[in-house]
Amino acid sequence: MRCSDTAELIGACIDGELDLVRSLDIEGHLRACSICSRQYDNHRSLRRAIKGAELQFGAPANLERRIRTNLGRARRPAVKPSLLSWRWIVAAASLAATVALSFSIALILGRHPSAELLAQDLVSSHIRSLIPGHTIDVPSTDQHTVKPWFNGKLDFSPPVRDLADRGFDLIGGRLDYVDNRPVAVVVYTRRLHTINLYIWPSNTERNTRGEATARQGYNLTHWTREHMVFWAVSDLNAGELQDFVKALRE
Repeated sequence: MRCSDTAELIGACIDGELDLVRSLDIEGHLRACSICSRQYDNHRSLRRAIKGAELQFGAPANLERRIRTNLGRARRPAVKPSLLSWRWIVAAASLAATVALSFSIALILGRHPSAELLAQDLVSSHIRSLIPGHTIDVPSTDQHTVKPWFNGKLDFSPPVRDLADRGFDLIGGRLDYVDNRPVAVVVYTRRLHTINLYIWPSNTERNTRGEATARQGYNLTHWTREHMVFWAVSDLNAGELQDFVKALRE
């Protein structure tokens, strides 16, 4: 099974919608392909996040009374509503509920829900990378070894810098799957702390300054520069992570 076929069926596999033969094919491919396996884990993490308690909404206490009142009014007209009219009523009610739910989710996730989900996705990826054997695919302290390793594996060439003289040691790189595409991850350490630097092409030519945030005890900073998106994720304190970003940008 090809990676493109697996990517199209991962959602159905997680939802249990595939037959046994197809499910076994995907499971076999996931065991052999680290990129698709990470994509599968990302889908599961996103599904758990969406099902979180903070996204569950109870109906207002007076909703049932209002519905019954409106239904009672609908029965009173002398002319019986047609089946088509009833379908329009159901469709309108469904649309209203969808809009209300979307608005509530947007309030919870903030002004930029996609950025919030991306940040959570990156934290989940960072945590998985800390499992022994998952941190790096190419172990090396030489930027001239790490950078060429990505050739042929990605459709872009990520920048790799040696920052040992600034106190951040390059230890290697790996491939990951974030924001619905393969990305490069350049890995550094600061004392006993791991820093994952995620890199992929930007959809805009505009450069942005670093924007810091935190999730689950991990600090994140992201920016765009020279047509690339950068996300640095670590359990380093926020000040030291900003020092890392500053060293990269100089």
